Amino acid sequence: MSARYAFITSVGDLLASWNLPHATGRVYGLLLLTEEPISLDTIAAELELSKGAVSTAVRQLDSWGLAKVIPQPGSRRLLVEAKGGIESLLEASQARARTLIAALREGEALVNPGPAQERLQEVIGLFAGYVDVGGRLLAGYREQRPGPDAANPSSAG
Repeated sequence: MSARYAFITSVGDLLASWNLPHATGRVYGLLLLTEEPISLDTIAAELELSKGAVSTAVRQLDSWGLAKVIPQPGSRRLLVEAKGGIESLLEASQARARTLIAALREGEALVNPGPAQERLQEVIGLFAGYVDVGGRLLAGYREQRPGPDAANPSSAG
């Protein structure tokens, strides 16, 4: 097994552990190793995936902020490139956790004091802690690395 193949498979395994399909992770792994934007056909051929699986994977990566889809003028052909890194995935995870917290807080108003309310408060506390720690981690990372996002704390999500 080549190091390239092993890397792509490892990224697939990592993202699968975060409830994304393994194929989506493999597509992301390939995009991370690719210098220039590539076509969906190229991705499908290199990873031996169907065009449908690649199209679904690219839509998922785009929705998570991990890929950028580049339409080609005068053509239906799309090119894709990796966008950001795992930082983008963490930002998206943080945003989803904040959305969950808001929904859980709405649920608090629907229950009487007791076990259900305590359970909701525990889950809210857990996710609020996750958002807090994750936010501090991302802020510290941005302070240490040079680049446009380091000077733009509003992009912290």
